[in-house]
Amino acid sequence: MSDTAETTMPSIDPAAMPPVKGGVTAYLTVEGAMKAADFYRKALGAELAFAMPPDESGRTMHVHLYINGSSVMLADPYPEYCSGPVEKLGGFNLSLHVGDTDASFARAVEAGATPVMPPEDMFWGARYAQVRDPFGVLWAFNQPR
Repeated sequence: MSDTAETTMPSIDPAAMPPVKGGVTAYLTVEGAMKAADFYRKALGAELAFAMPPDESGRTMHVHLYINGSSVMLADPYPEYCSGPVEKLGGFNLSLHVGDTDASFARAVEAGATPVMPPEDMFWGARYAQVRDPFGVLWAFNQPR
């Protein structure tokens, strides 16, 4: 499919859409949005709220997940709509407030995330760790002490 080709959008009843949870919603553009959703299910306990069917080239325009009580949205890159992949952005992490940093870190690593910062007690009074998922997103686990 060329960059100038039109993408056919399916018709969706807005009343049938699941509610968005949380005050700020991350919307990530990653190569392989449905693969990322499956990874987040295994690594972070994500629940699939909704997903658009893939287009004719296998890209997914919209995936809605619930992670740790909030909504996280995903999409494959659609350069024709000016959305590039997350790995080109850098400079951020998604921080999950969890009850057990060590267990959350271990689960993510077991699912295939790369350890970045192992669990450690931090100066601000939390147990904290970081992993990078296979799609380039940096996740932090933050447990109040």
